[in-house]
Amino acid sequence: MNRDNVSYVEQVSQAASYIKRFTHEIPNTVLQLGTGLGNLADRIEAEHVIPYEDIPFFPQSTVASHQGKLIIGHLGSHRLIALSGRFHFYEGYSTREITLPVRVLQVLGVKTLIITNAAGGLNPLFQPGTIMVIRDHLNFLGENPLRGPNVDEWGPRFPDLSEPYKPKLIKTVLNCADACNIEKVVTGTYVCIPGPSLETPAETRWLRESGADAVGMSSVPEVIVALHGSMQVLGLSVVANVNDPDNFQPILLEDIIAEAAKASSRLEKLITEFIQRIEELQLP
Repeated sequence: MNRDNVSYVEQVSQAASYIKRFTHEIPNTVLQLGTGLGNLADRIEAEHVIPYEDIPFFPQSTVASHQGKLIIGHLGSHRLIALSGRFHFYEGYSTREITLPVRVLQVLGVKTLIITNAAGGLNPLFQPGTIMVIRDHLNFLGENPLRGPNVDEWGPRFPDLSEPYKPKLIKTVLNCADACNIEKVVTGTYVCIPGPSLETPAETRWLRESGADAVGMSSVPEVIVALHGSMQVLGLSVVANVNDPDNFQPILLEDIIAEAAKASSRLEKLITEFIQRIEELQLP
């Protein structure tokens, strides 16, 4: 069916109806896996694996490190949905298309979004393999997924973003890191840029001066839509490299993927411990 001939509201409705066929009870939590972190999907005890291409109006990932499947199952004792693979602005999608999966899951009743990504370090105190718990973000994409007519049933015209990442979730995941002796877990501000070209030394310096600790090309559109839909958000960035703008080194995507994969076991341990505690948080 031609996407251009179907309203966005109807696209969301049809995708939600399709996913709902697979389960009578939609999990409360969704985990979105970023670049180099797809191996976490293999740790999920799957009830259903749905290729994105089978879901009406879902975009298709063109990035080799993104698998492109929706998984319903268990990680440990907690039931969740995993989005293994995401879409990016640099692939040519609009931010509204990028965020369609999150909007669909919001309509289905999901309450908590755990979003992960691989990022470049801007904070000189960071090291490759650092896991940054996101406290705040900067949207430098130049586009907002809420642009255009508002659907009041989904959320308010002007959503409040004073606490984009739930403090209670941040505190809990930091406690999990301490309890599990997971090293190199910090907090910071994430900045989203369009890509796909990586940052120049001057851009790196400017992003640092803007207050960002890590930079990537994803996640912020999905977070904005989740917040518009009253979801609680936890953001985790794996810092794959750290570059000094005064002594700049080449950045290769292969190296970013490899470093993210190295940190995936620590991230898996952190997320697994965190989701076991979600039901204890009594979130609104």
